Amino acid sequence: MSTDHNDELMARAAKHAALADPTRLAIVDLLDLGDLTSTEVGRILGVPSNLLSHHLSVLEGEGMLSRSRSEADRRRNYLHLLRPTVDGIYVSRTRAVTRVVFVCTANSARSQIAAALWRRNSDIPAESAGTHPAVQIAAGANDTAARHGTPLASTRPRQLTDVLADTDFVVTVCDNAHEELADVGDLHWSVPDPIRVGTPEAFDAAYDELSQRVSDLAPHLVPLEPIG
Repeated sequence: MSTDHNDELMARAAKHAALADPTRLAIVDLLDLGDLTSTEVGRILGVPSNLLSHHLSVLEGEGMLSRSRSEADRRRNYLHLLRPTVDGIYVSRTRAVTRVVFVCTANSARSQIAAALWRRNSDIPAESAGTHPAVQIAAGANDTAARHGTPLASTRPRQLTDVLADTDFVVTVCDNAHEELADVGDLHWSVPDPIRVGTPEAFDAAYDELSQRVSDLAPHLVPLEPIG
């Protein structure tokens, strides 16, 4: 056996070993398609902070997790599953939904882009909304979406309470909205706000990250068949 092949086998075995623990597998389940803080993970799983820290360290040691600072509460760090590291050894689950709603604070950039990308990737209806809607969609968001061949819907930013239905699958795409809404929402994507920087490169980076996340999520949501 060659050295390279042996190294590959050892790396794969280490990842399998990391996921063999039920708690660590449960953590991966929670982070499969969205981001959470360690506090949120601990609360959901009922795991003490010291034990949770150990499990997170194991997953990070295998290169499966990354962390990013919240743009809202700077004391928080969001955990993000590096999905390519678990490809082939972890199977995601599917969920039936009626509609996907993407939410950010102003509904002027990230949530608008995410909804446009979703409509290009899935037949499941999508809308976007904000917790504190802006007057208009950011010019940078329109420019970036058009440049990538994904023009935004012509709707103005809308208030979440005017859009949201009880059956919606909600994805928050900014830390402020996620932390304001607390337990409202099915997934959170900790995507940096391009408006804060304001450059075409910042909007392109947000577009690229949202495009990847939408592509990852779309195969795992299926239309909910009507009853009767």
